[in-house]
Amino acid sequence: MKLIAGLGNIGDKYCFTRHNAGFMVVDKIALDKGVSFKEEKKFKCFLTKYKSGSEEYMLIKPTTFMNLSGEAVQLVMNYYKISVNDIIIVFDDLSLDVGKMRFRANGSDGGHNGIKSVIKSLGTKDIARLKIGIGPQPPIPSEAFVLQNFTAEQLELLKPVIKKSVDAVEYYFENGISKAQNMYN
Repeated sequence: MKLIAGLGNIGDKYCFTRHNAGFMVVDKIALDKGVSFKEEKKFKCFLTKYKSGSEEYMLIKPTTFMNLSGEAVQLVMNYYKISVNDIIIVFDDLSLDVGKMRFRANGSDGGHNGIKSVIKSLGTKDIARLKIGIGPQPPIPSEAFVLQNFTAEQLELLKPVIKKSVDAVEYYFENGISKAQNMYN
């Protein structure tokens, strides 16, 4: 079982905010695979599964809001006995421009509270991630910027990245982080 965790905030008012880029990716994967999310309160997330080839994938969207995302990831991993080597976290990144994406094998939280929560909950920085660009940030506090909606122009730049992310995530699981970085970064 492979776990794809998209980070974001639940609720209509957050739907198209920059902080929900991770949700947008897993929503697109679910749409392409013809599966629907169902809320699983015991796991603090919306969850769905699909098969591709011989591999089973699980998509989750934590319902804890961004700052506690790690709780849902940890609950799902523990229950389904998923190794940290079989997960990828998809989230927004201020340091990347809109229209860009970047795989990373590990590292710090970079000031992102969602990935900070995941690192804390799992007890390791060695967590594969796919960062979706939402920058550049204007001179306003990042907390305010990430909760704003994308502009229409930015959404047009984001669409091909979201579409490409669907293939990129499966490519990562089939070929490993180094090849995924070479192919998509």
